[in-house]
Formats: sequence, structure tokens, C-alpha cells
Amino acid sequence: MPSPYRALFAAPGSKAFSAAGFLGRMPLSMMGIGVVTMISELTGRYGLAGALAATIALSAAVAGPQVSRLVDRYGQRRVLRPATLFSLGAAAVLLFAAHYGWPEWVLFAACVGIGCVPSLGAMIRARWAALYRGTPQLHTAYSFESVVDEVCFIFGPIVSIGLSTAWFPEAGPLLAACFLAAGVFWLTSQRATEPAPHPREGTGGGTALRSVGLQVLVATFVATGAIFGAVDVVTVAFAEEQGHKAAASAVLAVYALGSCVAGAVFGLLHFAGAAERRWLLGVCAMAVSMIPLLLVGNLPFLAVALFVAGLSIAPTMITTMSLIEEHVPRAQLTEGMTWVSTGLAVGVAVGSSVAGWVIDAAGARAGYGVPAASGAVAVAVGFLGYRRLKRPAPGRGGSVGQHSEREERHMA
Repeated sequence: MPSPYRALFAAPGSKAFSAAGFLGRMPLSMMGIGVVTMISELTGRYGLAGALAATIALSAAVAGPQVSRLVDRYGQRRVLRPATLFSLGAAAVLLFAAHYGWPEWVLFAACVGIGCVPSLGAMIRARWAALYRGTPQLHTAYSFESVVDEVCFIFGPIVSIGLSTAWFPEAGPLLAACFLAAGVFWLTSQRATEPAPHPREGTGGGTALRSVGLQVLVATFVATGAIFGAVDVVTVAFAEEQGHKAAASAVLAVYALGSCVAGAVFGLLHFAGAAERRWLLGVCAMAVSMIPLLLVGNLPFLAVALFVAGLSIAPTMITTMSLIEEHVPRAQLTEGMTWVSTGLAVGVAVGSSVAGWVIDAAGARAGYGVPAASGAVAVAVGFLGYRRLKRPAPGRGGSVGQHSEREERHMA
């Protein structure tokens, strides 16, 4: 590991909470695609599979910011454990309902409950911010966590799809639930690095979404999430059309690998100039990278195209996290980070659902038009909201903003 990353873990407890975060984030990449694989294996209906995955994402979009807002107010341990237990109970209902062929409304109700899962990525980034706020190390920490996210997306689909296709259909979501339980309870047992709650600010400051800059980020990432949701569902269907459904996990892993490589390199760099410009460039790059998918004819070509597409993901996400720090009050940082995840979740819901419908109607290759169209929407929203990103939140444009300029905007 390069020295800037190695230096991160000099802080006591940083290795333990980062490891717990990795374990607890595995379900992020396993549950949705696991449900798609499970339902398609049991019923052969991609429309239903995509709708259930969309329900999980929409539920997370509604519940996630509320859970994180409570975390900012009361602390991680007091909120995350009961929220996780509720989500795990819903996951158990989903597995039984799918296995025994219960009515579809039970499947959808269970997916709503699963969506109450906490945003572990936001919790870990909040711990890094508490350790390194105002220093160049925070940019490196956010970059490292972006790499961890992509490692999860490399191995999560492989494990989830592989287990559900080679062992039994419910195996992928079942293991995802186990990872969630282990990660959350391990993380919340680490009290020394838990960020201090802000009860007064939490009750008097309203929602973090009042920030116009955060609104731009969230709106843009709704369209970006549609890219991710559609790519996942269409890739599984495309691989099945090619006669190699299990290979979908490897192809999606290549997509995440491209982002992982880019994120690792990005974390070693320090940039001058406005972070919002790099963010907009990243959004444009993600959109352009969807165009070659319209031309795919086989799995090797698809893998290459997805690797290239992945190169723009992590740098854009890292830059987004730095912009959140500029546009959201410190006492609402966890909530602010979760709102971006919420935007992604809404987009994933829309993308996976629309892609499933297009696949059922016109086939997998036509489904790649969904991420291409979503990329165009992301660019349009990004350009329309770009000016708002130049105005930090009240109280953040002074000491924090000026310090960031002296450090060459230490967070990318």
C-alpha cells in the first residue's frame, strides 16, 4: 500500500472500524443483485426481479437519511443496532416468501423492510472526518473508502450471483444479511472512534437537504444511480442471452475494478482549482462511457467497455464527498452523505425497474439504452446546477473553505 494510505492507519482504532465497514458494506453490492438472481432463478421474471430490487432501493432512499439523521443526533451505536435488526428480520421474510412461493405483496413488503438498512459507507466516512477534518489526509481517507466500496462491488456480485446460481437461489441474499449483521455489530462495539452526537443541532437545524448545493448533488446522482441499477440488471440478462449467466458476476466485477484502480490512483494526487469543476467533468465522463455499451455483441467486449466506464466512478464519488463537506453543516455530515446515497438509491430503483421492463419487452441489448439515457440526464442536471455548487453552506465558506484553498482543496 502506498505510504499516504499506510499513514491513515496511524490513528488508534482506524484499522478496526475500516475493516468493520468493509464487512458491513458487502451487502450493498450483494443484496440487490442477489435478489435479481434469486427471483430470476425461481420465476424467470426479470420484470419482477427488477421491481423488487427497485423497492429495496426506494425504501433505502426514504429510510436512509432518517436513520442517518438520528445517528447525527443520538450516535451510531444507539441507532444502527435496532435499524439493522429490523432490516435483518425483513430479509428473513423475503427468503421464506421467495422459497415457498408466498404472494408477491409479501415479497414487496419484505423489500421495504430491507431498505431500512443503515448506510455503512456514510458511517465510516464520518469517523474518518472526525479524525482528519481540515487536513490533506481526509482526501486520502475518502479515496481509500471509495476503493473499499469498489472492492465490495468487485467481489460482492461474484459471491452473490455465484452462490445463487451454483448452490441454491436464496444463498446470495442470505450471505449478504450475515455480512450486514457482523459488520454493524462489530462497528458499533468500537466506541472510541464513534463521532460525538449533536443533539441540539440535530433538533434545531432542519434537514441537511436544505442546502442548495446538496440538492444539486442528490439530483444528479439520481440519474447516476439509474446508470448503475440498469447496468447491473441488463448485464445479468445479457449474460444469460449469451448462455453464460454466471459470467455476469465477473463482468460486473471488471466494471468495479476500473473504478477501484482509478480511485486508488486518485487518492495519491492533490489538485488545485475548484472541486466542482472536477465533479462535473467526472459526471460527463460517466455519461460518455455508456455509449459503447450500445454496441456490445459479446461478453469480452462488454467487459472491456465496462472497465473503461468504471474509471470515472470513484474519482467522481470522492469529489462528491468533499463537496458535501463544503455544503453541509458539520453536525449534519452523516445525513448529508446519506442523502447522496439516497439519490443513488432512487436512481438504482428507477434504472433497474425500467431496465427490467425493457429487457422483458425488447431483449437485453436494448436494455443498455437505459444507462445511456440516464447518463445524458445526469449531465444535463449537473450543468443546470453547477453554479449552486460554487456557494458553500453558511459557515462553511470561511475557515473551512479558506483552509481548503490553502491546502489546494485537499479533498478531491
